[in-house]
Formats: sequence, C-alpha cells, structure tokens
Amino acid sequence: MKNETIMQYFEWYLPEDASHWKRAAKEAKNLVKDGITKVWFPPAYKGASGIHDVGYGVYDGYDLGEFDQKGTIPTKYGTKEEYIKAVKAMQKAGIEVLGDMVLNHRMGADEKEWVNAVEDQAGNRLEVISGEKQIEAWTKFTYSGRGGKYSDFTWNAVHFDGVDWDDHEKRNGVFLFQNKEWDKEVDGENVNYDYLMGADLDLDHPEVKEELDRFGKWYMDETGIDGFRLDAVKHMNAGFYRDWLRSMKSYMNKNLFAVGEYWSADLSKLKGYLAKTEGEMRLFDVPLHFRFFDISHGNGSYDMGRLFENTLVETDGEHAVTFVDNHDTQPGQALCTFVMDWFKPLAYGIILLQEKGVPCVFYGDYYGIPHDGIESVKHLRELMRIRQSLAYGTEHDYYDHHDVVGFTREGLGKDDGLALLISDGPGGTKEMFVGAAHGGQIYVDALGNCPEEVMVDSDGKGIFRVEGGSISVWISKTAIF
Repeated sequence: MKNETIMQYFEWYLPEDASHWKRAAKEAKNLVKDGITKVWFPPAYKGASGIHDVGYGVYDGYDLGEFDQKGTIPTKYGTKEEYIKAVKAMQKAGIEVLGDMVLNHRMGADEKEWVNAVEDQAGNRLEVISGEKQIEAWTKFTYSGRGGKYSDFTWNAVHFDGVDWDDHEKRNGVFLFQNKEWDKEVDGENVNYDYLMGADLDLDHPEVKEELDRFGKWYMDETGIDGFRLDAVKHMNAGFYRDWLRSMKSYMNKNLFAVGEYWSADLSKLKGYLAKTEGEMRLFDVPLHFRFFDISHGNGSYDMGRLFENTLVETDGEHAVTFVDNHDTQPGQALCTFVMDWFKPLAYGIILLQEKGVPCVFYGDYYGIPHDGIESVKHLRELMRIRQSLAYGTEHDYYDHHDVVGFTREGLGKDDGLALLISDGPGGTKEMFVGAAHGGQIYVDALGNCPEEVMVDSDGKGIFRVEGGSISVWISKTAIF
C-alpha cells in the first residue's frame, strides 16, 4: 500500500488572477510523480473581499465562483466550473481532494440589524463589562446575487452568538447577543475562545445545525470531494463536529478523511478535543511545528533527543497530520512562526520518512513564495519520492544524542528501506540497524550531502554519517526512487 502524503495546495499570497484552479488541474500528474496522494484545496466559496479573499472570510458557501457577488463572479482561485475540473483532474490522476470547510463564522453581511447585546472582556469572554444595550450588527445575509439557487436559507441575528463590531458606535468589542451564550466545548484561551471573527455561528441553534448539515451534503454532491480540512476547530463545539462528520460519513457511506486545525502547542488540548470528537477527525500536529521552529532558531542548542517530546505524532500517530509550515505560519501572517530555511530539509526528512503520522507538504515550500523572495525547499522533491518508493518497513529510532539523531526503516524488500540522520549542531556518525536482509549491501546518501559509501555488515548494521546542520538519507546503492 502506498504511503499517504498530503499537499496543502496554496499559500497566502497566490496571485489574485482567478487562475489557481487551472494551474492545479495542469499539475495533477506532476504531483503524483512526487508521491502526493491527497491535496487540500483552499476554501472555494465566495469570501467577503471577493476576488481578493483567500477564502477564510466566508460570505456565501453556495457560491463557488458562479454568481456576481462581492464585485466578482470568480473567487480568487477561479470559477466553479474550473474548481470542479481541478477536483476531477486530481482524482483522475489518483489524488483525493480535501475541501476546506470554514463553518465557524460568516463575514461581509448584506444588511445590518439592531440587536440587544452585552460586551464581554476581550481577555475573559465570560466576564461581562457592560449592561445590555442595542448595537447595530452586520448579521443579515440575503444573497440576492444568487437568487435562492441551491438554497433559500438566509442568515440573520438569531443564527449567531455575537460579533466584534457595533456599527452604531463605530467601534470594536466582543459583543454577546441577548439570550445567547458562547459555545462550551472550545479552547480555554481568553477563558472561552468561541468567538474568533465576523458573525459567530450559534452551533446550538437547530436551524444552524440543520443548515450546516444540508450544506455539507450539497457540497460533497456538487463537487465530488473526498474529505475535509476543518478550519478553526478550537473555536467550535467538539460535539458539533463529532455529529457533523458522522452525518457526512453516513450520507456518503464511506469513512471520509478529515483533519482539523486546532492551533495550540499544548498537546493536552489536542488530545482532549480528539477525545470529545470520539476519533472522527485527525488534527494537525501543531506542537511538532513549534518544535521545528524552536530548533531552527536554537543555534544548535536544542536537545534533539527530545524532538518528539509532547507531540501528537509521538503519542497518537494514528490521529496526527504532521507539517512543517502552512499559510498561517508563513511570513506576514498573524501566526507567523516560519521554520528557518536551513532546517526545513531536516524537518521534512523527519515527517516524510518516519512511519507515524500523515505528512502534509506546504505549497510555499514546494513551489516557493515569490511574494517574499522565498525559494522552494532544497531536497524536498527527492524526500517526497523517497517516501513513496523506499520509506517502508519496521522503524528503529535513534534519538539518543544532543545533536545527531535519526531512524532507520527496514523496508519490505532488498532495495527499499533507509537510514536517516540529521544534526542541528556538529556532524557525526552513528551505528544503526537497517535490517539483516540488507547485510552486505552498499548504502549511499541519496541527497549527496555525504559522498562516501557505507557497507552494511552481516548483522544488518552500518556506520552512517551526517554533516553539521544537515540531513543525510542513506539508501541501497541499487535503490530507485
């Protein structure tokens, strides 16, 4: 069975030329060659900023670039027809497509409403700091440009818990609507982190739950996607997503792949959310991303033997999607924690070649980020191909040194398997077991960072080397990738 590899197929600063879906369709066959089995496409629906919207300021989920709304027919990425063609092109090439579901909020309302509300403390959302008063809130979504096609559902204030803007007084705040309460099964940051942005959906309201259920089923029928990337789950009731995903899986009669974004470096929070969703989704391993970030800025001082300490992939690899960077961590974004260039090949070597977790490759690392003059990550494509061809079999870990660490994979046959070494400080050597079946074989560094050859002894062991601040992936000299 092939190793699974996801690609996040976008970065924040893609051209606003409505051509991304067309580019994606043309790239499908190349992605397969590099071992991609799933692509995560950006939000395909109309955002509040029209063609300028990356997609997370969702306005109309039923407008996939089909209607003249927010000043444009196409989204930033193209038209609905082009989106569906891109989905089909990926699937024809053998790649599954994950749709980005942004169900937490709505933005860019068509009309305002007067709503009774109280203001909450920004740092403690359960502390009321004002009496009840009327505010003017952007909460009516009428979608006149769509004219009721696909759905006649319209949103108004009863469907939301609150907003962050009072248009009457022209000021920001955290405003909780009368007779509402913030969702409970959410992150504890700000005491309660239900509210994130825009008009926050009331996930306890029966009409909201029914509409989101209808929308999810419509989206799958209309686009033919194979699974989901779920946005901002730390701000949404775990119980909602448990039930929503079960409904989607039941409707499609298959176990849809789903991965949620719970942005926290605290492993206990991720594990708690996974428990409450009862295994219906996976989560991105945010703690591991922060570990990569810290090591890359550590000037060789980090104890590499602790690389996986308190990470999701170490404690629950079955539910971990590993990554190095994404659209939120790239330069210029609110969560910017961009891993330094020198360490990226090392980080990708780890997530792509180890046994546990499903790795996700970032578009900006694969193609580069022209907006910031950032080039593609060195050795990334070789590592992706090595994963697909050689990264199989029992794993043996060697996280036993402050600087030089790694692992081996025994492989399933004579020519597959590997030995990986990385170092954040001085280079060094390590004797590692690659499997008795490889006794007498010659291993070489597939990345060319170490030029010598290594003879595996009759016990299946070899002494492998890595340069300082580098990565080496040792493979059989006869291996093909």
